[in-house]
Amino acid sequence: MVAVLVTGAILMEPKALSPDTVAVRHTEGLMHGFLVVQTLDGKPIADGQMMQDARGNRVTDHLIFRFKDGSIYEDTTVFSQRQTFRLLSDHVVQRGPSFDRPLDASIDASAGNVTVRYKDGNGQEKVINQRMDLPPDLANGLLFTLLKDIQPSVPRTTVSLLATTPAPQLVKLAILPQGEEPFSIGRFEHKARHYVVRVEIGGVKGWLAHLLGKQPPDIHAWVLEGEAPAFVKLEGPLYTGGPIWRIQLASAGLF
Repeated sequence: MVAVLVTGAILMEPKALSPDTVAVRHTEGLMHGFLVVQTLDGKPIADGQMMQDARGNRVTDHLIFRFKDGSIYEDTTVFSQRQTFRLLSDHVVQRGPSFDRPLDASIDASAGNVTVRYKDGNGQEKVINQRMDLPPDLANGLLFTLLKDIQPSVPRTTVSLLATTPAPQLVKLAILPQGEEPFSIGRFEHKARHYVVRVEIGGVKGWLAHLLGKQPPDIHAWVLEGEAPAFVKLEGPLYTGGPIWRIQLASAGLF
């Protein structure tokens, strides 16, 4: 049976997708925004903020979520923006009961070094140090940025993502523009572009994931277009294998 499955997977293996580096249409700069994480039924579970600092063509993003159960998620991303966006480094830390396992993952894209620290099912500390040939379109920590610069007239943009499961594995993200949808902030009416972001594992692993019902769910994101594009909302897993949560802009309370 295994031989039949593997043979079928090889025969059905799709052709490799060519990556797309995303051109810089809107230069990133200083920014400080506030976010909220909710379940799909609207229950708030975490507060977040994103800070961005730009010095020349080098940009640093720091995203942090603090959960009500004490869990913490932090992602520090450094990238360049010379004609196209290029990841330089990414460091993700997740810990607490909201996550399946504590994880500390670092990517040095320039040197091709990947380090993943985690605990196995017995609570033992494990470390993976791996040198990889990382593609120039690596999008770890860059999804919010790239979605603001994707050309909505292009039906499909494909970038790479290094998933930590906890072993590092390169997959593709297919970004598929959908239609515009209305939303409002107070008395201001706007339209946001809806994007579907699909994880494509490819090869034998991808075929078996579809067969066994383990294909990662699609991510849905909404972006305000125009001269000053802005992130509006995202619905999808925050980490590999995680539940689907909603991340959106937070409303400030009264002083």
